[in-house]
Amino acid sequence: MADERIPFATHAESTVLGADEIVLNMGPQHPSTHGVLRVKLRLDGEKVIGSECVIGYLHRGVEKIAEHRTYQQFAPYVDRMDYVAAVSNGLGYCEAVEKLLGAEAPPRARVIRVILTELQRIASHLFWLGTHALDIGALTPLFYCLREREEILKIFEKYCGARLTTHAFRIGGLQYEAYDELEKDVERFCQPFDKRVDDYESLLTENRIWVGRTKGIGILTAAEAIDYGASGPVIRASGVKWDIRKAMPYAAYDQYKFEIPTGKNGDTYDRYIVRLEEMRQSRLICLQAIENIPTGPIMGKVGKVLKPPPGEVYHAIEAPKGELGYYIVSDGTTQPYRVRIRPPSLINLEAFDKMIRGHLVADVVAIIGTLDIVLGEVDR
Repeated sequence: MADERIPFATHAESTVLGADEIVLNMGPQHPSTHGVLRVKLRLDGEKVIGSECVIGYLHRGVEKIAEHRTYQQFAPYVDRMDYVAAVSNGLGYCEAVEKLLGAEAPPRARVIRVILTELQRIASHLFWLGTHALDIGALTPLFYCLREREEILKIFEKYCGARLTTHAFRIGGLQYEAYDELEKDVERFCQPFDKRVDDYESLLTENRIWVGRTKGIGILTAAEAIDYGASGPVIRASGVKWDIRKAMPYAAYDQYKFEIPTGKNGDTYDRYIVRLEEMRQSRLICLQAIENIPTGPIMGKVGKVLKPPPGEVYHAIEAPKGELGYYIVSDGTTQPYRVRIRPPSLINLEAFDKMIRGHLVADVVAIIGTLDIVLGEVDR
């Protein structure tokens, strides 16, 4: 029996010749949902006429945990949200607390933060591209993408000893000083990387199977993207030139030149092209940053015991998946009174039902993949 909670069209409007609808569960163990996401699809044959995303299987109460930890103790927890982009999570949280304190990281720390965060953006997009291609049926790009991602993880490991849940920053600056070969390692990765992206394009961009599975699939117009609050590559692929690094610069992004890639059609193919170009732009930012890393301290003037004055702050960064925001309320003690997190994966997922209606079951896999969600961030 159909679930009446799902807001679909009427029976007569939504089926061919009044045929019965089918409700199909995809997930939460399905590999293409990229985590424990349950998608309830209402089908007319193989055509999707509605959907409902059921989340919460990975909920860990991260925001509530924050209220029972000091500001420093909570910092490693955010690394476990988008565990494919842990460095970006840490940057957003540290800068939010710094804004609450009225403190600022030193110039050297801000530049190194940019380098590590842009490397993380490339690593996140590489993992997305490899798994997205695998979902659609292309095996080779996965090996290529993991090959390049491995080089970035080696840099992270040299810096702080971690590869995945990389706790790279501290409130007020950096956790560790940069190791001696950091600039050379970053340059060694970035110099040939542009050709690597060209390799990915040679495999996919004009491949007729890839084009057939992505062009015109999951279209989200600019107006719809804005209405749903989408951000990151999802909204930029719809033609909206919005990037927090440019609109509200943080860290040291105002020092570097880079472009904001956008699409025209807002379909799965455009989101693929936008992410490819974002990797090229991140490469250029890293090359600019390593040319002149300032000398000096890596930690600003913050106390060992943090007691921000009573007040509230919202600070957002441009994470690989979109706008990652932290809303923190201080009551003047060593622990935050409230913490709320705006995860881009959750907000972008809200547009899924709009994107999937009228497409086939096979397209569900492509559209979930093009959103680049991580359930650790969706559920928190």
